[in-house]
Amino acid sequence: MDNQKKYSELFENIDLKKGDTVYIASDALSLIMHFKEIDISFEPNVFIDTIIDIVGVEGTILFPTYNWDFCKGKIFDYKKTISECGSLSNIALNRHDFKRTKHPIYSFAVYGKHQDYLCSLENKTSWGKDSPFHFLFKNSKNLFIGIDYKDGFTMDHYFEQLMNVEYRFNKDFTSIYLDENGLKQKKTYSMFVRNLDIVDITKINPKLDEVLIKNDALKINVVKKIMFSLIYLDKAGEIIIDDLKSGGNYIYPLKY
Repeated sequence: MDNQKKYSELFENIDLKKGDTVYIASDALSLIMHFKEIDISFEPNVFIDTIIDIVGVEGTILFPTYNWDFCKGKIFDYKKTISECGSLSNIALNRHDFKRTKHPIYSFAVYGKHQDYLCSLENKTSWGKDSPFHFLFKNSKNLFIGIDYKDGFTMDHYFEQLMNVEYRFNKDFTSIYLDENGLKQKKTYSMFVRNLDIVDITKINPKLDEVLIKNDALKINVVKKIMFSLIYLDKAGEIIIDDLKSGGNYIYPLKY
């Protein structure tokens, strides 16, 4: 069995198929450890190529390339500002077949069919209806590799903003933006931030696992000791939105 097959077999029981749009959150450590155990050096680009082969030319792949320096008044450089979302996201950023969306705080590296649309968005909000998150809600699967989805489910903030929860509010951030053509401007973008008078942190209730699984909105597979969690965002979103309408048992604020 050649090395390429070793990558492909990780996805044999993961519900990804041709034409899918998949938003990937990952921790590469479990992948590195797996390949080390079988005496193969983990090759991130081969791993990404494997996912591309699965979804095909009609599919779309997004890696989060978030960076919060803009919130601190630092320059955002479209071409050079790194992702703070792990090694795979930075490797995707440096590939010629991926392109970055424009928001300086919550951007994505995008491959595939919907790349041009997503990278044309001029969203000022991080998670609003003008953002990629709005597109993802109705059109994608969220795949978590090597991490519990509850520790990296950024989509929950989209649902919180959609429902205008009382413990968050829109806050503007202004700094220097260096675009893909090298044009430098002062720009303002917003984020639906926590109101620290009300909440220190928001958490996802572990009980949500059972609810999502029961409603075919979440599938969890452990492959070669690596956790793969796949969330169907349309189904999961409707469950979370209904819950937020009734007070929010699954996403809840904590004040210490």
